Amino acid sequence: MEDVLIFATVILPIVTALVELVKRTVTIPKNIVPSVSFLVGIAIGAAAYPFTDLELVLRLWAGGFAGLAGTGLFELAVNKREGTTK
Repeated sequence: MEDVLIFATVILPIVTALVELVKRTVTIPKNIVPSVSFLVGIAIGAAAYPFTDLELVLRLWAGGFAGLAGTGLFELAVNKREGTTK
C-alpha cells in the first residue's frame, strides 16, 4: 500500500495539470470535473507502465487516488456545483 501512495503522490501533479488543461479547453459541467479527474488519473496510472514495477491493478489504484486528490473527494461526494467550466 505504501508503494501505491508514493506512486499516487508522484503522478498527482501530472493528473492535476491534465485536468486543468481539459477544464480550460472543453466546456463541461463543473459537477463532472471530479469524475473527469478520476478517469484521467486512472488513465495516467495505466500509461505509467514503463516507469514502475507495480502491477496494473496497483497502478490503477494509484491513478484513482491521484485523480480524486486532484479535485478533492469532498467535491465528488458533498459539494454540488452548478454551471460549466471556462
